Amino acid sequence: MASDRTSELERRAILHAALADPARLQITDTLLTGDASPSELAGMLAMPSNLLAHHLHVLEQAGIITRRRSEGDRRRTYLQLIPGALDSLAAQATLAAPRVLFVCTANSARSHLAAALWRRASTVPAASAGTHPAEAIDPGAIAAAGRHRLPLPRLRPRHISEVRHQGDLVVTVCDLAHEELAEATAVHWSIPDPVPAGDPGSFDAALAQLADRVGRFAPRLAAVS
Repeated sequence: MASDRTSELERRAILHAALADPARLQITDTLLTGDASPSELAGMLAMPSNLLAHHLHVLEQAGIITRRRSEGDRRRTYLQLIPGALDSLAAQATLAAPRVLFVCTANSARSHLAAALWRRASTVPAASAGTHPAEAIDPGAIAAAGRHRLPLPRLRPRHISEVRHQGDLVVTVCDLAHEELAEATAVHWSIPDPVPAGDPGSFDAALAQLADRVGRFAPRLAAVS
């Protein structure tokens, strides 16, 4: 038991040391909402790339952030917080929006699942759309929702231009959609596409990641009329 307590104290000390810098606190606060590439983060924070690289290295070494390669532009990586890494330190700032619009490329899996999870977690309305909509929701997404008892309306995939309302908070759950929409995106979640693999495990993994993101973000978003 004593060794467990020592290990936990050491972990807390590492976290506090990594966050004992205003720039690194600013980085983690930014990534609490959504993922960003290093170049996007440098632009948002007006920080030189060499200084940003130093701070990112410290946060990675402390187990606070990780990277994943874009499924769109393979030269790009996205930075994201490791789930649970900052549970006791998360910023409590509140955003507000009349509706959340989840967007992926085909509007056939991730965006529908994200909207369904959001409806279960928040009173803020949610919708979904795609930048290049498919003909129908992917059967793998329907099956995953069924396995996890998640109500999933059988909606026709639609283009973002058909769905988007003024004031919508746009959350991209697909790297390709995020890179296509650019500044139109308010929040980005870099979630791997389960459709190419097509197996239940890939859909379950995507659903689990979306559930974690929704669980973290929903309490921070208030409804506005």
